[in-house]
Amino acid sequence: MIRRLTPRWRARATLAALALPPLVHLIPLDRIARWIARRPMPRPPDDSVDDPALADWVDRVLNKLPFPWHRTCLKRAVVLHYLVRRAGRAAELRIGVRRDEHDALAAHAWLAQDDVPYLEPGTENVRSYQLLTAFPSGAEHDR
Repeated sequence: MIRRLTPRWRARATLAALALPPLVHLIPLDRIARWIARRPMPRPPDDSVDDPALADWVDRVLNKLPFPWHRTCLKRAVVLHYLVRRAGRAAELRIGVRRDEHDALAAHAWLAQDDVPYLEPGTENVRSYQLLTAFPSGAEHDR
């Protein structure tokens, strides 16, 4: 199945991929997450958005850009967290750590919906991380 995004959502995703990743280097993550959570979610959700296509588009954009935009799990998760909320769907931004095969500490960021990794390639890999923190979808801010 070919997944497509409307030109409007491609533009929105591209702009988010250009604006948010540099902020990860400049602003504490909890402030970025609070800003995202404060933005009102549309009611009803925008069903025209194919979330996997949105994630694919964000990956393509971030992979083409240089530092400070180039794709990392944290930058990807922040951009997708913003976009998924703008589409009217709740998600958590999660950060976890684990020991890698060389016993070094490794960190990872991903989205989750209903405690399940969301829009994440290799979900079994995510389950090996010990959750450190999660930034809520902002549902408590939307009430």
